[in-house]
Amino acid sequence: MSSRLAHTWRRSLQLRVVVSTLTLSLIVMLVLGVVLISQITDRLLEVKIDAATEEMDRSRALVEGQLAGADDSGSLAVRLDGAAATLTSRGSDGGQDTGVAGTFDPVLIVPGDGPRAPTASGPAEQIPQNLRAFVQNGQVAYQFATVSNPNGYTGPVLIIGSPTDSAISTLELYLVFPLGGEERTLALVRGTLVVGAGVLLAAISMIVARQVVLPIRSASRIAVRFADGRLKERMPVRGEDDMARLAMSFNEMAESLSRQITQLEEYGNLQKRFTSDVSHELRTPLTTVRMAADLIHDGSDELDPSLKRASELLVAELDRFEGLLGDLLEISRHDAGVAELASERLDVRMCARAAVSTVRHLARETSTELIVDMPSEPVEADVDPRRVERILRNLLANAIDHGEGKPILLRLRADDNAVAFVVRDQGIGLRPGEEKLVFNRFWRSDPSRVRRSGGTGLGLAISVEDANLHNGKLEAWGEPGRGASFRLTLPRERGRKVGRSPVPLVPGAVHAAQGQPPQSPGHDPAGGSSAGDSADGAARVDNSTPSPSEGAST
Repeated sequence: MSSRLAHTWRRSLQLRVVVSTLTLSLIVMLVLGVVLISQITDRLLEVKIDAATEEMDRSRALVEGQLAGADDSGSLAVRLDGAAATLTSRGSDGGQDTGVAGTFDPVLIVPGDGPRAPTASGPAEQIPQNLRAFVQNGQVAYQFATVSNPNGYTGPVLIIGSPTDSAISTLELYLVFPLGGEERTLALVRGTLVVGAGVLLAAISMIVARQVVLPIRSASRIAVRFADGRLKERMPVRGEDDMARLAMSFNEMAESLSRQITQLEEYGNLQKRFTSDVSHELRTPLTTVRMAADLIHDGSDELDPSLKRASELLVAELDRFEGLLGDLLEISRHDAGVAELASERLDVRMCARAAVSTVRHLARETSTELIVDMPSEPVEADVDPRRVERILRNLLANAIDHGEGKPILLRLRADDNAVAFVVRDQGIGLRPGEEKLVFNRFWRSDPSRVRRSGGTGLGLAISVEDANLHNGKLEAWGEPGRGASFRLTLPRERGRKVGRSPVPLVPGAVHAAQGQPPQSPGHDPAGGSSAGDSADGAARVDNSTPSPSEGAST
C-alpha cells in the first residue's frame, strides 16, 4: 500500500498540488480557528463574570435585607432557607432567570463556631474550599468548576462568592451559574467554523485544480497526442498568464516540429521512390550486361589467361550487383508497405537446414565449423519459409564473416507460443551500442573488413523487416573478444505477438537456464570445439562433402 501511494504521489501532479494546498490552508485555518474560539470564549466568560458580579451585588443586598427583617426566634437554618427562597423566587416562573447573568443556584453558608455546627442552605458541597478561603478573608471572588448533580445540572459552572454585612457576621453568599448556554454557543461557533472551513477548502481545491492542474493535464494530453503523430494538435491560449505563454511556446514548437517532420517525410518518400525507380531502371540494362557476360564466360576457354580472368571477375561482380539490386528492390517493398507474408504451417527446422546448406561453402572456405542444435521432434509454426530462410542465411553469413574461423552455433528452441533461433559466433564481437546499429542499412563495424560472403550491407536490415512482418523480433548481443549472438523470435501462430523468448540471448544465461556452470568459449559439451554454448546433442555439419539433398542433421 505504501509503495502504491508513493507511486501515485510521484505520478499525480494534481494530488501533490491539492494536498499541499489543503495542508497549508488547513494549518492556517486551524490557527485562526483556535485564536477565534479563544477570543470568543474569553469574551463570553468576561460578559458572564461582569453579569454575575452585578447579580451578586443585588443578591447580597437582598439577602442582607431579608435577614435583617427576619424573626430572630427562628432557627439559623430556617432563616437561611428563607433568604435563599427569596433569591430563587425573583423570576416570573419561580425561576432563576435574572437577565444577562442567566439562571443560578444560591448557596448560603455559616461556618461552625465552637460547639455550633456549620449551617448551609443550597448545594454547599459544590463550593470549592479555596474559593471559600478568599470569601472568608472578606474578598469577592469567583472560580470556574465542574459540578455533577444526579438530579440537576451537570457540567461547567461559574461560582462567585461574597461575604455579607448582616446580623450573621460570618455569612457567606455564593451564586452558582451554569455555563451550559455558553457551551452551546461555543459548539455552534465551532460547527460553523468547521463547515465554513470545509467549504473554503473545497473551493480552494477546485480553484487550484482549474487554474493550475487542469491546464497542465490538458497540455500533457495534447503533447501525448502530438507525439502519437497527430501533428495538428495545439494548445488553446487563454489570457496572458504563465499558462498562456506556455501554450503559445508549445504551439510554436509544435508548428516547427510539424514542418520539419513533414519535410523529412517528403525527403524520405523521395529517397524511397528514387531507390525503387533506380532499382527497376537498372534491371533491364543489367539483364543485357548479364547475357553478354555469360556469353563471354562460356567462351573463356578460347581466351588468353588475362581475358579469362577478367571474364570471371566480371561474372562474379555481376552476381554481387544482382544481389544488391535484389536487396534494394526488397527493401523498397518494405519501405512502401507492400511486402506480403506468404505464411504456411511447416516445420521450421526445414528453414534452418536450407539456410545451413546455402552457407556451407562459405564455412568450408573459412574452415568454420557449423554446429546445429535443434529438437529431434518437428517444430511447427505459421511462417513464410522464404523469409525465415533468408533471415537465417543472413545471420549465418554474417557470423562466418566475423567469426574468424571459430565454431558457429545455430540453436532452435520453442514453447507453446513462440519459436526462437540463436546464431552465436566467437569472433570480434560488438562494442557497446552497436547491437542497435548493426541493423542499420549499409552499416559496418569495421569498414576495412572484407566480406567473404559478398554481402550487400542490406542483409540484416532486410532481416529485421522480415521479422517485423511476422510480428516477431530480431535482437543482437555482443562483447569485444567474446563474439556476438543474434536471436530471432517468431510467434507460432500468425497474427499473435511474441512475449518471452524460449531461449536466452546472452550466452551466459543459456547455462543458467540449463543448470550448467558457464563454460569457456572453446569447450564443447559433446566433445571437441564448439560455439561456446551449444547444448548436448548438437550435431556438427560436415563441410567437406556437400550434396544437393544434404541438410544439417540433428
